[in-house]
Amino acid sequence: MTELDAIYNTKILELAAAIPRTRRLDQPDATATAHSKLCGSTVSVDLRMDGDHIVDFGQTVKACLLGQAAASVVGREIVGTSAQEIREVGAIMRRMLKENGAPPTGRWADLSVLEPVRDYKARHTSTLLVFEAVDRAIAEVEAKQVRAGVAQ
Repeated sequence: MTELDAIYNTKILELAAAIPRTRRLDQPDATATAHSKLCGSTVSVDLRMDGDHIVDFGQTVKACLLGQAAASVVGREIVGTSAQEIREVGAIMRRMLKENGAPPTGRWADLSVLEPVRDYKARHTSTLLVFEAVDRAIAEVEAKQVRAGVAQ
């Protein structure tokens, strides 16, 4: 097995081939994009939220297999998730890749397939793009809620 086989494995290929929620939302509460200058990957997301919970999600993923695999799991699991939960999953992913932390568990456990990426720093950004875009979109919704005087 070559070194790259460790990060481009069958499970990653399967996830990347089945990205859910690729339709953009007609009237999102927020839209955000994250881009990797290094590889050119881009992920754009639309969110609809009710309070602090995500009730609808759409995405456009123009990324490498690693970014596609992460977006696939997020697209499958994000609806019904609180802003705090998805932010924590993103933080776990960052620690997993950058600090040798443990991978996500529970319904997010499929993200553990990306654990071998930690040895390839140049691939970290593209793997984390969906989390960056979601963070930005949630921040946009929260800012609108604050301006409107809506308690979180």
